[in-house]
Amino acid sequence: MGFGDLKTPAGLQHLNDFLADKSYIEGFVPSQADIAVFEAVSGPPPANLYHALRWYNHIKSYEKQKASLPGIKKALGKYGPADVEDTTGSGATDSKDDNDIDLFGSDDEEESEEAKKLREERLAQYESKKSKKPAIVAKSSILLDVKPWDDETDMAKLEECVRSIQADGLVWGSSKLVSVGYGIKKLQIQGVVEDDEVGTDMLEERITAFEDYVKSMDVAAFNKI
Repeated sequence: MGFGDLKTPAGLQHLNDFLADKSYIEGFVPSQADIAVFEAVSGPPPANLYHALRWYNHIKSYEKQKASLPGIKKALGKYGPADVEDTTGSGATDSKDDNDIDLFGSDDEEESEEAKKLREERLAQYESKKSKKPAIVAKSSILLDVKPWDDETDMAKLEECVRSIQADGLVWGSSKLVSVGYGIKKLQIQGVVEDDEVGTDMLEERITAFEDYVKSMDVAAFNKI
């Protein structure tokens, strides 16, 4: 797990790919996870890695208050996609994790075949039991304000465009039109997202892409479920 060496083009490419549908390294708010990765990057990513560059510039704005961000900073190798090998050595820790614990180890230099077989069976049972634990999926409820260009915008078509956006981990809910003055109404729409699958930046990018109808999008409310 990890991004590799974030001072190399390959490491930055892994970071850019990881952030393609995420706002932050973990969850939906800046945290110590972002600071840990930010500090491993030597400078702004190149312009063609726009997901990484957008994230870098955003986290840079928190430099003076980084100590107040939530979470606990972990080794760099603990963050990133699971299919990228951590080549920095930063994933190492002084203590063993659950996968490395020898629950049934022996102090004897030589181990009988029977004892070895028993230990392997128990370790297999332990790994099987651990793998069957259900994964916890973090979800959030969001309320978006989608604003049209003017009072002549077809709001039914605008809503149709918004609801046409489909993604794994995204479920649209109820909606309503709210007056903002001068005959203009905005679309207020609810949704539920899986934090690891859908980011607000991704939603904003895809909603504002309907530029014939949408002037802007704001997050009116955001709550963990």
